[in-house]
Amino acid sequence: MMLMNNINLFLFAVFSGGEAAHAVKRFTGLYTGPYFDPTTTTNITTQLGTHAYLPCKVKQLGNKSVSWIRKRDAHILTVDRYTFIADDRFQAFLVESTDTWTLQVKYVQARDAGQYECQVSTEPKMSHFITLNVVVPKIEILGESDIFVKMGSAVQLKCVITQSLEEPAYIFWYHDGERVLKYDKNAIDIKLDQEGPDTTVSTLIIFHTNPEDSGNYTCSPSNLDSASVLLHVLNGEHPAAMQRGKNSASPIPGWSHLSIGLGLAACTSPRFAVTIALTLAIISEVLAC
Repeated sequence: MMLMNNINLFLFAVFSGGEAAHAVKRFTGLYTGPYFDPTTTTNITTQLGTHAYLPCKVKQLGNKSVSWIRKRDAHILTVDRYTFIADDRFQAFLVESTDTWTLQVKYVQARDAGQYECQVSTEPKMSHFITLNVVVPKIEILGESDIFVKMGSAVQLKCVITQSLEEPAYIFWYHDGERVLKYDKNAIDIKLDQEGPDTTVSTLIIFHTNPEDSGNYTCSPSNLDSASVLLHVLNGEHPAAMQRGKNSASPIPGWSHLSIGLGLAACTSPRFAVTIALTLAIISEVLAC
């Protein structure tokens, strides 16, 4: 009987000690309520068109709520798992293993850049701010917006994407709205090269151009804006003649005769010089008709 009592006392002491230790750990530490994990980031950088994830690590949250607020317009985006904005790109979820409330922003737009507040419903309120930076890649097709080549010659169209945090999933080329496919390797080819950590180059090669190859060519990467050029395949024409418009410089009728008249003004009376110049100009126009 005495042995059994001693065992019971021992078990009571162990469990009581465990509970006491647990109580000390919970209530007498540096933080007695919710607090933000000091390792939580304050800056997130993402690329236009991708998904952004803004983490907010809250320890010892208890029964308090976590809200996400967009600072530029003070709009409440989410409260716990509930979304309070019509834009369904925004959503909050909890990763319980890390006590992290994460705000997800799908298909990030340039206007999403700015500061976001993670707020805990304590009294007074607790806030942690995260700045979302949106990188907008640049895309261009090298050269002029109008490209002129002789029929039968080869042409290379180079589409260069820079300031990109990740390589595009694909880059498609379109000719007058129809996707360019390299079925015939002897006629056309498309190459993709990674030049440096943030530069991707797609090259469209037409080996032997013909008039049907003329038109609009568009380089269209995944989740990015596109770039276009106009290709002109010449069959004996001169590029300068094709580019001349209504505003092109042209000789003024009778200008040479007016110049003669102005020259005479240096050695005769102005009225006589002007009369001669006008007479020569009229005669020239009549003969031209």
